[in-house]
Amino acid sequence: MKTTISLYDFRDAFQRMGRGNQFSYDGLEILFDYLEQLEEDMGEEIDFDVVAICCEYVEEDPKYTAQSYDLDIKGLTDDEISEKVREHLENNGAYVGATDLGMIIYHQF
Repeated sequence: MKTTISLYDFRDAFQRMGRGNQFSYDGLEILFDYLEQLEEDMGEEIDFDVVAICCEYVEEDPKYTAQSYDLDIKGLTDDEISEKVREHLENNGAYVGATDLGMIIYHQF
């Protein structure tokens, strides 16, 4: 049995599960849209599991992501760092999106 959820239900579920700080308000919308598109692309529904999503996806500052993946960012501007991180994540099929504040959402690998 499956239930269709809205963006509101998606955000609310994170709050109810004590995971409200895992992603920003905008980050949750980006993630919701991404997961809906992923379902469409795969042709199958994804089980909605807040904890699993929190384990598989992350939202963080591009500088931190660059450090996590040992990307050389010395001398780069913030915009250049964001672009380098985005390219790295896209090349590994992990990039989900970025918020208006510059935080990056990606699938951890």
